Amino acid sequence: MNAVPSTRSRRDWENLAAPLRPEGRALIDGELVGARSGRTFEKRTPIDGRVIAQVARCEQADVDAAVVAARAAFEDGRWRRMDPKERKRILLRFAELMREDLEHLAMLETLDVGKPIRNSLDVDVPKAIDCIGYYGEFADKLYDEIAPTGPNDLALIRRQPLGVVAAIVPWNYPLIVTSWKLGPALLVGNSVVLKPAEQSPLTAIRLGELALRAGLPPGVLNVLPGFGEEAGRPLALHAGVDMVTFTGSTEVGKLMLRYAGESNLKRVSLECGGKSPHVVLADADIDAAAEAIAWGIYYNAGETCNAGSRLIVHESVRERLLDAIGRVTAGITLGNPFDPATQMGALIDEGHMRRVLGYIDSGVAEGARLTLGGKRAFAETGGYYVEATILDEVRPDARVSREEIFGPVLAVTRFARESDALVMANDSIYGLAAAVWTSDINAAHRISESLHAGTVWVNSFDRSTIATPFGGFKQSGFGRDRSAHAIDKYTDLKTIWTAYK
Repeated sequence: MNAVPSTRSRRDWENLAAPLRPEGRALIDGELVGARSGRTFEKRTPIDGRVIAQVARCEQADVDAAVVAARAAFEDGRWRRMDPKERKRILLRFAELMREDLEHLAMLETLDVGKPIRNSLDVDVPKAIDCIGYYGEFADKLYDEIAPTGPNDLALIRRQPLGVVAAIVPWNYPLIVTSWKLGPALLVGNSVVLKPAEQSPLTAIRLGELALRAGLPPGVLNVLPGFGEEAGRPLALHAGVDMVTFTGSTEVGKLMLRYAGESNLKRVSLECGGKSPHVVLADADIDAAAEAIAWGIYYNAGETCNAGSRLIVHESVRERLLDAIGRVTAGITLGNPFDPATQMGALIDEGHMRRVLGYIDSGVAEGARLTLGGKRAFAETGGYYVEATILDEVRPDARVSREEIFGPVLAVTRFARESDALVMANDSIYGLAAAVWTSDINAAHRISESLHAGTVWVNSFDRSTIATPFGGFKQSGFGRDRSAHAIDKYTDLKTIWTAYK
């Protein structure tokens, strides 16, 4: 990884970012183009609300053009029929160009979504690079199968790409989630039409440019910025699309299923919302739990689908744990994302900020006790900041306990019996992640087995690698990102049976 000078100040980063003129055009069939209508929309940075780019406002005509380009690239085999060794070389070159572009990508990510520059540099860009490289290495290591048959038959089981994949990605981790989709989809030979969220189009377009520079043939990766209703919906409905891989809200995930049924019964993979619980038993390591719980909800300002937004804690340790969480939170610096000291940045936009503040008010109105934060911060900057917030004595049926807030708000509920804690933890439409804290290994196994979630951490939270699958149960979706398991959803199996005389 290129070394980034640790002595840079906020002013240094702001001076580096000031001359950036982010690309806002769509990428279709290897060319950067404006929307066919000529329309654009303003991209504002959450840092201070100023306009940083004019972005192509793609619609049906642009969707049609991108899908036609992707289909042509798939059918003529310019990518899928390429020697696997060459596909590997191109994907690894793509990762290398991302590495060379580290600072540029990091500044775009911070400008785009308001996350601290330290996170963009140390986490988001490196994880995206690792992901593309991880899947690139698979290109010449995937094998087909031969089924057992009699001596006069040969049954080949071939893994084949699906065709045109629509990747619709969210705004909270644009680079990371986009790489989770692109890596395995491209690896096996699909063409991709990438639709970034309208709130975060900049790094997606940049990735498209870097992929072309790496040698990805034109038309194999197309990038369509625009609004969900104007670009995302027609893309998901398009009969020329064979699969939609989606990360976002459960509400929109349900629309993806409907669109698939209304069109061509395309495949759908969904990673949707979450309301992840921490279950803390009386014998837990309080200091370790407090550290993980605080960072698990305040990292990325709570804009994380698997954020640990519910704390279900045994009544005997509740006060000690909340005191410890308060001490950890006091050391988490909320501030300007270009300040290297900042650990919690801005929320994505004004509408979302007001939504989060509305949830805090709702929690208090339903009887919760506001013990920390709860207010907008730095309003004078024009940015969208909310303080780290704790709501104590939250009823299990309260909105803040049941609905995804997607902000820095921790809802605390106490329990007396383990069985009650499990009921509360599982009483959710979501099942993305959960954690259990205990020094009793038997309790750890018992509870982790009983929690209905795609990932359960024991005495830890949000630990993962690209080698572990990520996805949820229930209305958190289905299908998995990351790991070798993610490859399967971008392929189908074909049996070729040959009979010999």
